[in-house]
Amino acid sequence: MTTLVFGHKSPDTDSTGAPILWAWYLNEVKGVDAEAVLLGEPNTEAAFMLDKWNLPKPRIIDDVEAGQPCVIVDTNNPAELPARINEADVQAIIDHHKLVGGLETKGPIDITVRPLACTATIMMDLMGDDAAKMPDAMKGAALTCILSDTLEFRSPTTTDHDRDVAQKLAADLKIDITDYAAEMFAAKSDVSAFSDAELIRMDSKEYEVGGTKFRVSVLETTAPGTVLDRKDSLMSSMQAVAAEDGVDQVLLFVVDILKEEATLLVPNDLVRTVAQKSFGATVEGDTVVLPGVMSRKKQIIPNLAV
Repeated sequence: MTTLVFGHKSPDTDSTGAPILWAWYLNEVKGVDAEAVLLGEPNTEAAFMLDKWNLPKPRIIDDVEAGQPCVIVDTNNPAELPARINEADVQAIIDHHKLVGGLETKGPIDITVRPLACTATIMMDLMGDDAAKMPDAMKGAALTCILSDTLEFRSPTTTDHDRDVAQKLAADLKIDITDYAAEMFAAKSDVSAFSDAELIRMDSKEYEVGGTKFRVSVLETTAPGTVLDRKDSLMSSMQAVAAEDGVDQVLLFVVDILKEEATLLVPNDLVRTVAQKSFGATVEGDTVVLPGVMSRKKQIIPNLAV
């Protein structure tokens, strides 16, 4: 049976590129019949990556069958995975997030979780010398993933190793990192075609803090004005999205990649309290700027308090 490789729901660039990379490795190096799949439509930057490197968009699945062999990448959180994931035959996990718990496997499996900024960086390490066999399209995907997850090395999650791997890939591909990252971020920033609900869910994860369930949404952009101009309609859509998704509150952070700051939309007293307790912010009005906040994983989630 074909082994499915997939990342988390609301796939960003890493959760789109990493399954493609690992499926290539399993097929071409390990001789394992593998297929990269997605748990939703890729975001605009991930779609840019697929187009740029002429990679076919993986098919989208809603769930997995019992006994389905699979490899989970870029997450270990059951809330971000198919509903029947614990009935599947999970064979490996490759991730760079904290352990959440709740996954069950049929037997011992390979687990690699490393404190790096990007799953693609970990995969390059796991491939070892075989990484040199990657065609340019795979190298391009890996580079895109690393530049995305590190925000071109601006994110506090960036390590020297992420930077070194990205620079080597760029050199191999004869790509200028600054110019290429600008292309990526321009694609990420073009959100004009998306509804408010689609924007809120585009790059979001569910977390529970003190008994309160949040959908924590992050929009990384070089043109924050295009998102903040829709502030009123976005805030009015948050309640409906929260109700549909079974959470208590949406937290929407608009990350300005160039200014290296985030703007949190503040639609009500609960979010105002979260801003004050989590970030020591003084909130006046329906937005608050959080200087230096760039990373959901390292700066937002660990600090959330209600």
